[in-house]
Amino acid sequence: MVDLNHVVLIGRLTRDSELKYTASGQAVCKFSIAVNRRKKNGDQWVDEPNFFDIVLWGRQGETLNQYLVKGKLVGVDGELRQDRWEQDGQNRSKVEIIANNVQLLGGSPGSSSFGGGSSPGPSRQDSPSAPAVPARDDGFADDIPF
Repeated sequence: MVDLNHVVLIGRLTRDSELKYTASGQAVCKFSIAVNRRKKNGDQWVDEPNFFDIVLWGRQGETLNQYLVKGKLVGVDGELRQDRWEQDGQNRSKVEIIANNVQLLGGSPGSSSFGGGSSPGPSRQDSPSAPAVPARDDGFADDIPF
């Protein structure tokens, strides 16, 4: 049997990303996302939030850092990594998601639009404006006959 370590998540950033560099000059972008799980509690559906720490290495982290702002909807494809250490005589551990790919989804933070393909729209003051993605004509008329 082959081991498999693959995770795909879609969620919203809980805070702005942090970009740092290692001593060797490698970029590391860290952020956290919230993913809601809907469950039934009696007669009502409630959202149960789950929080995940994401680490994005290299050029993609440098490029996306300016767009990874609190509230932004993102898709993350990666793998789980567990860090283990000892602190004050206690064994500690933390599971992070090492992202292989991060996709910006939806509109700007705070908007109610879901789905991909829209321009990331910078939210940080020093970031340049991104070009808008033109609408695509899929050949279907708006008037559906059924």
